[in-house]
Amino acid sequence: MTEQKVEEEVVDDLDEVNEIIPSVFSITSYGADYPVDALVKRMGDEGSSGTDIVIPRFNIEPEDGQSTSGFQRSFVWGKTQADRFIESLLLGLPVPGIFLVKEANGKLLVLDGQQRLVTLMNFYGGVFRGVEFKLENVQERWRGKTYKTLDVNDRRRLDDSIIHATIVRQDEPDEEQSSVYLIFERLNSGGTILQPQEIRVALYHGKLAGLLSELNENPAWRSLYGKKSTRLKDIELILRFFALYYYGNQYNRPMKGFLNRYMSANKSLERQTKEDLTQVFIPLVELISSALGSRAFRPSRALNAAVCDSVMVGLAKRLARDGTCEHIDRVKLKAAYDGLLADAAYRDSITRATANEDSVSYRLSAATTAFDRI
Repeated sequence: MTEQKVEEEVVDDLDEVNEIIPSVFSITSYGADYPVDALVKRMGDEGSSGTDIVIPRFNIEPEDGQSTSGFQRSFVWGKTQADRFIESLLLGLPVPGIFLVKEANGKLLVLDGQQRLVTLMNFYGGVFRGVEFKLENVQERWRGKTYKTLDVNDRRRLDDSIIHATIVRQDEPDEEQSSVYLIFERLNSGGTILQPQEIRVALYHGKLAGLLSELNENPAWRSLYGKKSTRLKDIELILRFFALYYYGNQYNRPMKGFLNRYMSANKSLERQTKEDLTQVFIPLVELISSALGSRAFRPSRALNAAVCDSVMVGLAKRLARDGTCEHIDRVKLKAAYDGLLADAAYRDSITRATANEDSVSYRLSAATTAFDRI
């Protein structure tokens, strides 16, 4: 078995980063040249009204917009890199182009070039990491200058500098942006391979992404998972539960593509509402936490993602039958859980080829049967 360990806390043999999504799609791409000042006027993040060019988040804020962890994907450029990028434009040097995705609402999502665009926003806004943005690591004539204190001719030269954009739009299939996801994987790594859930949050931003973050704060879930994942693995497991609970009978690998399709289809909470998902998730994790404790999902030291998805789906179906946790015997639940882990076929389905259709189908069925008896 090839194990993927995420932050040494989760064992999952799904190497989603290297999963290949078999896709047939049609995309349109075209070029556009933007003056720098026009780019800056049109930029913002997905929470900004009137924004035409959206800087994606690679993490999530809850639906109410209040950040619970304060971790928007970090601006990784240092001051020297930022200064020299601005200097290149002032010198009239060519700079790398950017990639934008045209979304259904007509807005443009930044696929590649975030660091350059955020640098421009910071310089025009006059602030870099909380302090005044003065050029330092540049030629002497521009040293100490802010955007507002640049010579009029220099400011005009910067405003009129051209940045070339390649704009892509997926024409088919129109239900989820599989081609854009693949481009994201290849382009927007920032020197570090982005995890699949980080890309999903950026690409399928919306109400579901916010709700997943909100549910990730639930105390019972936190006691089951442990400390927060900086790469969003905990949030991905919640998404995986919902996708398999509602559409497990339609599962086909790769898991990455299956989760992409669900997050895209329900990004605005039109298939399952916030109330639907919350009422399924919260009583479930509270029950598991009270009955199994922090060792739930852990056949050994680390949390096993396949145990997590199957136990949650199986027990959620049991709760759906009665609509309440009141009649669930915690002792019987614990005995059913222990019996499940002792089953050789089940253990095989949670340790080998866990993304295979047969493995997923077996472990979901086995867990559903085990908990149906309590």
